[in-house]
Amino acid sequence: MTPTETSTASATDVADVSPVGGNHGRWARAGLLAVVFVCAACGLVYELALVSLGSFLIGNTATQASIVLAVMVFAMGVGSLAAKPLQAQAIVAFAIIELTLALLGGLSVLTLYAAFAYLSLYTPALVVVAFVLGLLIGAEIPLLMVLLQRIRRQDAGSAVADMFAVDYIGALIGGLCFPFLLLPLFGQLQGTLLVGLVNAAAGCFLVFVVFRRDLRGVRRVVLGIASIAVVGTLVAALMLAGRFEVTARQAMFRDPIVAAERTPYQDIVITERRTPLGPDTRLYLNGDLQFSSIDEYRYHESLVHPAMAGPHARVLILGGGDGLALREVLGYRDATATLVELDPEMVRLARHDERLLALNRNSMNDPRATVITADAFTWLRSDRDLFDVIVVDMPDPDESATAKLYSTEFYSLVRAHLADGGRVVVQAGSPYFAPNSFWCIDATLRDAGLATTPYHVDVPSFGDWGYLLAGRTEQRLWLDAPGPLRFLTAGELAAAAVFPADRPRLDLPPSTLMDPRILRYAQGEWSVY
Repeated sequence: MTPTETSTASATDVADVSPVGGNHGRWARAGLLAVVFVCAACGLVYELALVSLGSFLIGNTATQASIVLAVMVFAMGVGSLAAKPLQAQAIVAFAIIELTLALLGGLSVLTLYAAFAYLSLYTPALVVVAFVLGLLIGAEIPLLMVLLQRIRRQDAGSAVADMFAVDYIGALIGGLCFPFLLLPLFGQLQGTLLVGLVNAAAGCFLVFVVFRRDLRGVRRVVLGIASIAVVGTLVAALMLAGRFEVTARQAMFRDPIVAAERTPYQDIVITERRTPLGPDTRLYLNGDLQFSSIDEYRYHESLVHPAMAGPHARVLILGGGDGLALREVLGYRDATATLVELDPEMVRLARHDERLLALNRNSMNDPRATVITADAFTWLRSDRDLFDVIVVDMPDPDESATAKLYSTEFYSLVRAHLADGGRVVVQAGSPYFAPNSFWCIDATLRDAGLATTPYHVDVPSFGDWGYLLAGRTEQRLWLDAPGPLRFLTAGELAAAAVFPADRPRLDLPPSTLMDPRILRYAQGEWSVY
C-alpha cells in the first residue's frame, strides 16, 4: 500500500468521528478505557456463566468448559475479522454490537435454561450461544482501537499495550466478581441479566457521552430507541426471572417441587407427591435422584449395616448430608458418628426441613453426631482420627468434582483413617447399568491397598444397585443389627454377594486424580439408558 493509500484508509476508518484534543481528549480517552474495562469484565462473566450453568445442568465441568472456551475463542477471532469493514462507521457499529451483546449476553443463561428444561437441546444451544457471544466480543476490540487512536494517536505497540492492559484487568475483576459477588447475591439468572444491563450502560456511555458530538440526527434517535428497548427488555426479564426459574425448574420434574435451593456447590430440589403408599419425597442434586422415600430404606440399610457388623464405636460418614445413612448408624446405641458434608445448605435442610426430618429421624441434631461442613478430600488430609467404620455415601462420579472422590488417592486417605479391624463401605453405582464404573471403583479400592467384597441389591428407584465392603483384610458379609430391619436379612445379604453370569467381575484399571477413568465410564454408560 502506498503512503497516499494509507492516509486514505486511515481517514476512512474514522470517518464518523471528528478530532478530539485538549482536556476533552484526555477525559474522552479515560472514558473509553473505562468502557474497555467494563466490557472485558462483562465478557468474561458471560463465559463463566455458561460454564457454571453447564456444570449444574449437565455435569462434566471439564467438557462444558472446553466447549464454551474453544467455541468462544474461535468466534472471537471470526468477530475481529468481521469488524474490519465496520471501522469506517466505528461509533455506530460499536453501539449496535454492544447493545446486541448486552441483550444476548444478559439473556444467555435464561435462554439455555429454557432450552434444557423445555426442549432438551442444551448442548446445541450452548454452541450457538457461545459462538454468537464470542463473535460480538471479538468485534469490540478492533472498533475500540479505532476510537482510541482517533482520540490520541499512538504507535501500534503502545496503543495495543494500553488497550489490552485495561482489558485484562477488567477480565480479572469480572472473573472474581462472578463467584464471590454475583452468584452468592443474585444467582445465575439475575446475575447475568444485571451484567447485561451494565454492559448496555457502558456502551451507551461511550456512544452518547464520550462521542456525543459525532452522533447526530437519525442515528442518534435510532440508537437511543434501541438502547431503551434493550434496557427495557433486560429489566423486564430481571423482574420475571424468579417466576421463570420456578416454572422452568418444575418442568424438569414429574412431581411438585416443595423446596429448591441453588448453592455454590449444587442445585438442590425436593419434590413430593401423594401415592397409595404415602407421600413420595424425592431429593435431587443437580437433577440426579438421590433417594425416594418409598424405598430409600433398602439403599441405606444395605449401605450401612454390613459395615457396622463388628466394632463400630466410632463411625465416619463422608457425604450423606441428608442424614439417612446417619439415621441407620445411630440405631446402634453404642455408636458415635462424624459426618462430613460439603454443602452447608444441604445440612441446613436436613436439620430443619420437615420432610427430611421425618425421614432421618432428626439424626443430624442427635448429640452423638458431629456434623462438619468441609470438602471430604481436604478434611481427610488434615484430620488424624481413626474410625472403626467409614461410610462413603457420595453422589455418582459423573462430574469432575465428584470423580476425585472415587480415586486411588482418595481411598488411600480413607484407608489411613481406618482403625485396626476397621471397615469401609462405598456406594458404587449399578453393576447392571454401569458395570465398568462399578468394577473400576472396585479396582481403585484394591489399588489403594484395600481388600474388597462386592454385593448388590434391588432398589426400585435405582434398579440393581451395588456396594463395596472393604478393609485391610478381606471382609465377610454378615449382620449384627440392633433389631429387625425393614429389608435386609441374613439371607438377602448372602444372595447379594452372588452376581449373575451376564454381569461378571471385570478386570479394569483404577481411577486416579491424573487419569479419572471413572468419569469417562460413568458418563458413557448411563447415557445409554
